[in-house]
Amino acid sequence: MIRLLEEVSINAWPAIQTALIDGWVLRFANGYTRRANSVSPLYNSTQPVDEKVLLCENLYRARGLNCVFKLTPASLPTGLDTYLAEQGYQTEARTSVQTLNLANLSALIEPGVELYTELTEEWLEAYCAMNKIPANHHATIRRMLELLVPDKRLALIRLTTGQVIACGLGVKQSAFIGLYDIVVAEQVRRHGYGQQIVKRLLAWGKTEGAETAYLQVVAANLPDRQMYAKLGFKDEYQYWYRVKNNEPF
Repeated sequence: MIRLLEEVSINAWPAIQTALIDGWVLRFANGYTRRANSVSPLYNSTQPVDEKVLLCENLYRARGLNCVFKLTPASLPTGLDTYLAEQGYQTEARTSVQTLNLANLSALIEPGVELYTELTEEWLEAYCAMNKIPANHHATIRRMLELLVPDKRLALIRLTTGQVIACGLGVKQSAFIGLYDIVVAEQVRRHGYGQQIVKRLLAWGKTEGAETAYLQVVAANLPDRQMYAKLGFKDEYQYWYRVKNNEPF
Protein backbone atom coordinates (compact mmCIF):
# COMPACT_ATOMS: atom_id res chain seq x y z
CA MET A 1 0.00 0.00 0.00
CA ILE A 2 2.84 2.42 0.79
CA ARG A 3 4.47 2.02 -2.61
CA LEU A 4 1.11 2.23 -4.38
CA LEU A 5 0.15 5.46 -2.61
CA GLU A 6 3.58 6.93 -3.28
CA GLU A 7 3.18 6.21 -7.00
CA VAL A 8 -0.31 7.70 -7.06
CA SER A 9 0.83 10.82 -5.21
CA ILE A 10 3.78 11.32 -7.58
CA ASN A 11 1.32 11.36 -10.48
CA ALA A 12 -1.02 13.71 -8.60
CA TRP A 13 1.69 16.31 -7.92
CA PRO A 14 3.84 16.23 -11.05
CA ALA A 15 7.32 17.65 -11.30
CA ILE A 16 8.55 19.62 -14.30
CA GLN A 17 11.25 17.00 -14.93
CA THR A 18 11.47 13.39 -13.74
CA ALA A 19 14.28 10.86 -14.06
CA LEU A 20 14.25 7.19 -13.08
CA ILE A 21 17.73 6.11 -12.03
CA ASP A 22 18.25 2.52 -10.92
CA GLY A 23 14.99 2.33 -8.98
CA TRP A 24 15.03 5.88 -7.58
CA VAL A 25 12.66 8.54 -8.89
CA LEU A 26 14.32 11.97 -9.11
CA ARG A 27 12.01 14.97 -9.49
CA PHE A 28 12.75 18.59 -10.29
CA ALA A 29 10.37 21.58 -10.25
CA ASN A 30 12.46 24.73 -9.89
CA GLY A 31 12.59 24.34 -6.12
CA TYR A 32 8.83 24.62 -5.53
CA THR A 33 7.83 22.14 -2.76
CA ARG A 34 9.95 19.37 -1.35
CA ARG A 35 7.62 16.76 -2.88
CA ALA A 36 8.38 17.85 -6.43
CA ASN A 37 12.11 18.41 -5.83
CA SER A 38 13.24 15.24 -4.11
CA VAL A 39 14.40 11.67 -4.57
CA SER A 40 11.85 8.90 -3.96
CA PRO A 41 13.72 5.59 -3.49
CA LEU A 42 10.75 3.39 -4.33
CA TYR A 43 12.21 0.34 -6.04
CA ASN A 44 15.03 -2.17 -5.82
CA SER A 45 18.40 -0.97 -7.09
CA THR A 46 21.74 -2.50 -7.93
CA GLN A 47 24.28 0.32 -7.73
CA PRO A 48 26.17 1.01 -4.46
CA VAL A 49 24.29 3.45 -2.25
CA ASP A 50 27.21 5.84 -1.83
CA GLU A 51 27.61 6.18 -5.61
CA LYS A 52 23.91 6.78 -6.14
CA VAL A 53 23.65 9.39 -3.39
CA LEU A 54 26.63 11.26 -4.83
CA LEU A 55 25.03 11.13 -8.29
CA CYS A 56 21.80 12.58 -6.88
CA GLU A 57 23.66 15.32 -5.04
CA ASN A 58 25.44 16.35 -8.23
CA LEU A 59 22.23 16.40 -10.28
CA TYR A 60 20.42 18.61 -7.77
CA ARG A 61 23.42 20.85 -7.20
CA ALA A 62 23.65 21.43 -10.97
CA ARG A 63 20.13 22.89 -10.77
CA GLY A 64 20.90 25.06 -7.76
CA LEU A 65 18.99 22.79 -5.38
CA ASN A 66 19.83 20.94 -2.20
CA CYS A 67 19.54 17.18 -2.47
CA VAL A 68 16.41 16.02 -0.66
CA PHE A 69 15.24 12.43 -0.08
CA LYS A 70 11.58 11.59 0.56
CA LEU A 71 11.61 8.50 2.74
CA THR A 72 8.96 6.03 3.91
CA PRO A 73 9.10 2.78 5.90
CA ALA A 74 9.19 1.02 2.50
CA SER A 75 12.13 2.97 1.02
CA LEU A 76 14.81 0.89 -0.67
CA PRO A 77 17.44 -0.18 0.02
CA THR A 78 16.83 -0.99 3.66
CA GLY A 79 19.10 1.14 5.81
CA LEU A 80 19.08 4.14 3.48
CA ASP A 81 17.71 6.44 6.20
CA THR A 82 20.55 5.48 8.53
CA TYR A 83 23.14 5.98 5.81
CA LEU A 84 21.83 9.46 4.98
CA ALA A 85 21.85 10.42 8.65
CA GLU A 86 25.50 9.35 8.85
CA GLN A 87 26.24 11.61 5.86
CA GLY A 88 24.82 14.65 7.64
CA TYR A 89 21.27 14.62 6.26
CA GLN A 90 18.75 16.07 8.74
CA THR A 91 15.13 15.00 9.19
CA GLU A 92 12.46 17.54 8.19
CA ALA A 93 8.68 17.79 7.80
CA ARG A 94 7.50 14.42 9.08
CA THR A 95 4.12 13.93 7.39
CA SER A 96 1.16 11.61 7.93
CA VAL A 97 -0.42 9.93 4.92
CA GLN A 98 -4.04 9.28 5.81
CA THR A 99 -6.76 7.28 4.09
CA LEU A 100 -10.54 7.04 4.18
CA ASN A 101 -12.79 4.25 2.88
CA LEU A 102 -15.48 5.93 0.80
CA ALA A 103 -18.03 3.11 1.09
CA ASN A 104 -20.14 4.98 3.65
CA LEU A 105 -19.53 8.48 2.33
CA SER A 106 -22.67 10.54 1.84
CA ALA A 107 -23.38 11.38 -1.79
CA LEU A 108 -24.82 14.77 -0.80
CA ILE A 109 -23.25 17.61 -2.74
CA GLU A 110 -21.92 20.51 -0.68
CA PRO A 111 -23.67 23.68 -1.89
CA GLY A 112 -21.55 26.68 -2.75
CA VAL A 113 -18.47 24.74 -3.85
CA GLU A 114 -17.53 25.28 -7.49
CA LEU A 115 -15.60 22.61 -9.40
CA TYR A 116 -13.47 23.16 -12.49
CA THR A 117 -11.89 20.57 -14.76
CA GLU A 118 -9.08 22.89 -15.83
CA LEU A 119 -6.92 25.45 -14.08
CA THR A 120 -8.36 28.97 -14.10
CA GLU A 121 -6.56 32.24 -13.46
CA GLU A 122 -8.94 32.96 -10.59
CA TRP A 123 -8.15 29.67 -8.86
CA LEU A 124 -4.40 30.10 -9.32
CA GLU A 125 -4.38 33.68 -8.06
CA ALA A 126 -6.46 32.81 -5.00
CA TYR A 127 -4.37 29.73 -4.23
CA CYS A 128 -1.10 31.66 -4.41
CA ALA A 129 -2.47 34.57 -2.38
CA MET A 130 -3.91 32.44 0.44
CA ASN A 131 -0.68 30.40 0.64
CA LYS A 132 1.48 33.54 0.38
CA ILE A 133 3.53 31.97 -2.41
CA PRO A 134 6.21 34.27 -3.87
CA ALA A 135 5.58 35.44 -7.42
CA ASN A 136 8.67 33.68 -8.78
CA HIS A 137 6.96 30.30 -8.15
CA HIS A 138 3.63 31.09 -9.86
CA ALA A 139 4.70 30.01 -13.34
CA THR A 140 6.04 26.72 -11.93
CA ILE A 141 2.76 25.98 -10.16
CA ARG A 142 0.84 26.68 -13.35
CA ARG A 143 3.09 24.33 -15.31
CA MET A 144 2.82 21.55 -12.72
CA LEU A 145 -0.97 21.68 -12.76
CA GLU A 146 -1.01 21.74 -16.55
CA LEU A 147 1.14 18.59 -16.58
CA LEU A 148 -1.33 16.58 -14.49
CA VAL A 149 -2.25 13.35 -16.31
CA PRO A 150 -4.93 11.82 -14.01
CA ASP A 151 -8.42 13.34 -13.87
CA LYS A 152 -8.66 16.34 -11.56
CA ARG A 153 -11.03 18.90 -10.12
CA LEU A 154 -10.11 22.33 -8.80
CA ALA A 155 -12.54 23.48 -6.12
CA LEU A 156 -13.27 26.92 -4.73
CA ILE A 157 -15.71 28.77 -2.50
CA ARG A 158 -16.47 32.44 -2.96
CA LEU A 159 -18.37 35.04 -0.96
CA THR A 160 -21.37 36.85 -2.43
CA THR A 161 -18.92 39.67 -3.21
CA GLY A 162 -17.06 37.30 -5.51
CA GLN A 163 -13.97 36.99 -3.32
CA VAL A 164 -12.53 33.46 -3.27
CA ILE A 165 -12.05 32.36 0.34
CA ALA A 166 -11.16 28.67 0.00
CA CYS A 167 -9.81 26.32 -2.62
CA GLY A 168 -8.38 22.86 -3.09
CA LEU A 169 -7.41 20.18 -5.58
CA GLY A 170 -8.71 16.65 -6.03
CA VAL A 171 -6.91 14.12 -8.24
CA LYS A 172 -8.41 10.75 -9.14
CA GLN A 173 -6.37 7.77 -10.32
CA SER A 174 -8.00 4.33 -10.57
CA ALA A 175 -9.68 3.65 -7.19
CA PHE A 176 -8.01 6.57 -5.39
CA ILE A 177 -8.97 10.22 -4.90
CA GLY A 178 -6.22 12.40 -3.49
CA LEU A 179 -6.77 15.72 -1.72
CA TYR A 180 -4.14 18.40 -2.17
CA ASP A 181 -3.54 21.89 -0.84
CA ILE A 182 -6.83 22.63 0.84
CA VAL A 183 -6.46 26.26 1.92
CA VAL A 184 -8.82 28.80 3.50
CA ALA A 185 -8.33 32.56 3.77
CA GLU A 186 -7.04 33.55 7.21
CA GLN A 187 -9.98 35.82 8.07
CA VAL A 188 -12.57 33.04 7.66
CA ARG A 189 -10.79 30.01 9.08
CA ARG A 190 -12.60 27.79 11.61
CA HIS A 191 -15.91 28.32 9.76
CA GLY A 192 -16.06 24.93 8.06
CA TYR A 193 -15.04 26.03 4.58
CA GLY A 194 -12.16 23.57 4.46
CA GLN A 195 -14.52 20.69 5.27
CA GLN A 196 -16.88 21.85 2.53
CA ILE A 197 -14.08 21.72 -0.03
CA VAL A 198 -13.01 18.27 1.17
CA LYS A 199 -16.54 16.81 1.15
CA ARG A 200 -17.26 18.15 -2.32
CA LEU A 201 -14.08 16.68 -3.77
CA LEU A 202 -14.71 13.35 -2.05
CA ALA A 203 -18.25 13.24 -3.44
CA TRP A 204 -16.89 13.89 -6.94
CA GLY A 205 -14.27 11.17 -6.53
CA LYS A 206 -16.79 8.60 -5.33
CA THR A 207 -19.13 9.43 -8.21
CA GLU A 208 -16.25 8.74 -10.58
CA GLY A 209 -15.54 5.34 -9.01
CA ALA A 210 -12.98 6.11 -6.30
CA GLU A 211 -13.08 3.74 -3.35
CA THR A 212 -10.34 5.21 -1.14
CA ALA A 213 -9.41 8.80 -0.38
CA TYR A 214 -5.94 9.82 0.72
CA LEU A 215 -4.23 13.00 1.85
CA GLN A 216 -0.96 14.18 3.35
CA VAL A 217 -0.83 16.35 6.45
CA VAL A 218 2.21 17.52 8.40
CA ALA A 219 2.34 15.44 11.59
CA ALA A 220 2.76 18.53 13.79
CA ASN A 221 -0.28 20.29 12.27
CA LEU A 222 -2.78 19.40 15.01
CA PRO A 223 -5.74 21.55 13.78
CA ASP A 224 -5.73 19.97 10.32
CA ARG A 225 -5.23 16.49 11.75
CA GLN A 226 -8.26 17.02 13.99
CA MET A 227 -10.37 18.22 11.05
CA TYR A 228 -9.51 15.18 8.97
CA ALA A 229 -10.07 12.85 11.93
CA LYS A 230 -13.63 14.18 12.24
CA LEU A 231 -14.18 13.18 8.62
CA GLY A 232 -12.94 9.66 9.35
CA PHE A 233 -9.39 9.78 7.98
CA LYS A 234 -6.88 7.50 9.70
CA ASP A 235 -3.07 7.26 9.59
CA GLU A 236 -1.80 4.85 6.95
CA TYR A 237 1.93 5.59 7.30
CA GLN A 238 4.33 8.50 7.63
CA TYR A 239 7.01 9.88 5.37
CA TRP A 240 9.81 12.31 6.13
CA TYR A 241 12.52 14.19 4.28
CA ARG A 242 16.26 13.88 4.67
CA VAL A 243 17.97 17.13 3.70
CA LYS A 244 21.63 18.06 3.68
CA ASN A 245 21.32 21.74 4.54
CA ASN A 246 23.66 24.51 3.55
CA GLU A 247 25.35 22.62 0.74
CA PRO A 248 27.67 24.86 -1.28
CA PHE A 249 26.48 25.17 -4.87
